[in-house]
Amino acid sequence: MRRLLILALVGLVAQLVDGALGMAYGVTSTTLLLVAGVAPASASASVHLAEIGTTLASGTAHWRFGNVDWRVVARIAVPGAVGAFAGATVLSSISTETAAPWMAGILLALGTYLLIRFARPVAARPGGRPLRTRFLAPLGLTAGFIDATGGGGWGPVATPALLVSGRMAPRKVIGSVDTSEFLIAVAASIGFLIGLGSQGFIFPIVGALLVGGLIAAPIAAYLVRIVPAQLLGAAVGGLIVLTNSRTLLRVFEVSDGVRYAVYLAVVAAWAVAFWLALRVLRRTTRSEPTPTPHDHDDLALIDAQKG
Repeated sequence: MRRLLILALVGLVAQLVDGALGMAYGVTSTTLLLVAGVAPASASASVHLAEIGTTLASGTAHWRFGNVDWRVVARIAVPGAVGAFAGATVLSSISTETAAPWMAGILLALGTYLLIRFARPVAARPGGRPLRTRFLAPLGLTAGFIDATGGGGWGPVATPALLVSGRMAPRKVIGSVDTSEFLIAVAASIGFLIGLGSQGFIFPIVGALLVGGLIAAPIAAYLVRIVPAQLLGAAVGGLIVLTNSRTLLRVFEVSDGVRYAVYLAVVAAWAVAFWLALRVLRRTTRSEPTPTPHDHDDLALIDAQKG
């Protein structure tokens, strides 16, 4: 019972992070499950099965608030599902000893991305020609494969690529990526079911993650109003980098002296990234205009979209 409560807390924390950043549910929950001793393939399989429920709820909410570009969803979700199915099949076919460093490496890269992403400002330039299938299809295929083999990564890979393109408003990017993720979670779960059988899913973990995520959903809507995403992203990114660095160093049996030096370097980089994120947040806050009375409706709509 105690273990299930801890896993529900994992799901709750992961959903809080995802609700505030629009990404990192899979990365956060898989990292924490690996720390808890769950095998890599079972961790990814259980997370994706739980994500079927969380992504369905998230996609429905984004659709209600008009945050979904269905043309983008159609062009990125189908290749993403193919990539996720292939990734689940690959992860199911390799041993735990081989999968552990592979997954830790992917999560380490994604954590590093989060650190860099939230340590600097990102300018969005929505407008221009619509995104084409020749860009969206390879992006979806790659993001889906990484998501299944790494236990997460759909949001961290797909979201920045769409933002950098400058062709979509940020809310449309997040809404379309979140809505697409439902199909990716379904495809990955089918791949794990074929590759591992039903025993590959640890159903108490799935249930605990799902319950924690559902509890966190309304809290996340409030969290985005009081905790800046800039700081939360840097904090979570550093935690993921530190945790998966530890896993890799243990797998390769690095000496204690080198391990401690790496830990010190990671913590120092984490502190620098957090400081830079704080500077960006302060600069952004100072540059934002003071809302006037006629802006209240727009602000209320933005808050609703965040929730």
